[in-house]
Amino acid sequence: MKTELATLAGGCFWCLEAVYQEMRGVISVESGYIGGQVPDPTYREVCGGETGHAEAVRIAFDPDAVSYREILEVFFAIHDPTSRDRQGNDVGPQYRSAIFYHDEGQRAQAEEMIRDSNAAGVWAAPIVTEVRPAGVFYKAEEYHRDYFRNNPEQPYCAFVVAPKMRKFREQFGNRQH
Repeated sequence: MKTELATLAGGCFWCLEAVYQEMRGVISVESGYIGGQVPDPTYREVCGGETGHAEAVRIAFDPDAVSYREILEVFFAIHDPTSRDRQGNDVGPQYRSAIFYHDEGQRAQAEEMIRDSNAAGVWAAPIVTEVRPAGVFYKAEEYHRDYFRNNPEQPYCAFVVAPKMRKFREQFGNRQH
């Protein structure tokens, strides 16, 4: 089986992790931090907004089962790509919308989707999603892994993650495994 990587930031990594864990063709999803200047940051440091990192997920996927474009379609549907440095009540640069590409093909696809969505007026405001080369990805602490699966009744999960899961299931039910 071929494996490719996609690295995405779109608010709290618990939301993205939960959605992509249910997507057909996804082999694994890791929550972590990327895009900053501090080596091996902790969650507390990233939440302080001073490290430059974004909360992100690194998705390993089978390109014969799901395309990079499909991964991006879900990404743009489950978060607000027009909101700079925030998603809902999560505010700060660690919650920015960003695509960290792994090759020029991914960069081109991401830029094309943003350009086409802006031209078509898909969103009421312009997309502000950053498109940057993937750098070092630092895995989040163990307690963040499988967070929604392990804590579905936790208030943040119930009020923020669960609605994103419902949206994914309603819009992309044919892409679940």
